[in-house]
Amino acid sequence: MQAKDHIFAAPIAELGDFNFDQKVAEVFPDMIKRSVPGYSNIIAAIGMMTARFAQPHTQLYDLGCSLGAATQEMRRNLSQPGCTIVAVDNSPAMLERAASHLASFKSDAVVELTEADICEIAIENASIVVLNFTLQFIDPDKRKALLSRIYQGLNPGGVLILSEKFISANHTVNELLIDLHHDFKRANGYSELEVSQKRTALENVLRPDTPEQHKARLAEVGFSHVDMWFQCFNFGSMVAIK
Repeated sequence: MQAKDHIFAAPIAELGDFNFDQKVAEVFPDMIKRSVPGYSNIIAAIGMMTARFAQPHTQLYDLGCSLGAATQEMRRNLSQPGCTIVAVDNSPAMLERAASHLASFKSDAVVELTEADICEIAIENASIVVLNFTLQFIDPDKRKALLSRIYQGLNPGGVLILSEKFISANHTVNELLIDLHHDFKRANGYSELEVSQKRTALENVLRPDTPEQHKARLAEVGFSHVDMWFQCFNFGSMVAIK
């Protein structure tokens, strides 16, 4: 049975920064389902794009894989021979549960779970790279370098799928999208206290960009085919094709 997210349900005297620790890993599926609008659609589409873009004898990367939802969907839809899915996260608690989840699904596709900083791993012979709500947690000064390494490591015709929480450059629209997202969370059973405390905990660790900033950065590193393929409130996903 899926554990319910009650991490911020009671008042916390000293709120630290949000951390992908054992407590979060235990309730992460419920947290994502109730917090990120359109998440299941994005995961399903990652599977569709895997079927379309995976190239034989290449590597597919899931950078910031958490519990392996995107990795699992990539593996389900991978039909090309000789491929390896490299799933990377810096949280031991997340990777431990990812290994358990992936073990429950039999597949011939090879998955390598790697505990590492995604800013330090090599991207090589890649046909697909997924950054699913990951870049927003990376130091803004390191984002361009990471995307550049991804671009350089992608084979021609390879694809980057970049899902993020966005901010709008228009203040009025930005406030509306934030309010709609909070309404979404309330509709999924989160209290005002939970919404408020989690927002505070994320302030210093989740630093979103505008879609325009993402597109400009992707163009700067070399991608010429970039666009938004999905958005719901202030969450969405972009595709960049080499």
